[in-house]
Amino acid sequence: MPVHRLDRLPTRELFPGFTARLVHTPLVTQSFVDCTAGAAFPEHHHPQEQTVIVLEGELELVVNGETHRLTPGMVYAIPGNVPHAGRALVTSKVLDVFSPVREDLKT
Repeated sequence: MPVHRLDRLPTRELFPGFTARLVHTPLVTQSFVDCTAGAAFPEHHHPQEQTVIVLEGELELVVNGETHRLTPGMVYAIPGNVPHAGRALVTSKVLDVFSPVREDLKT
């Protein structure tokens, strides 16, 4: 498996205020996301399960209508096809891990 340097990976805007650097393996997609304070992403869902890991900052995550406040070191596992939305309460860094791979994020 190759070594990736995050600072050398291209960025991709996932939603306004959410910019990611993506690493894909045969089994998972890892999305290293920089979040602008106050930025929000709309409710959506996808078939992949998603593990949200807050590295820095604070994230409000709404999963299936229930609000959760996540801070560094907290992890939330979202099952596939469950609606979720959220917003960065402050400037934040988040690692999202998707399984299986998010083919739609490869392009």
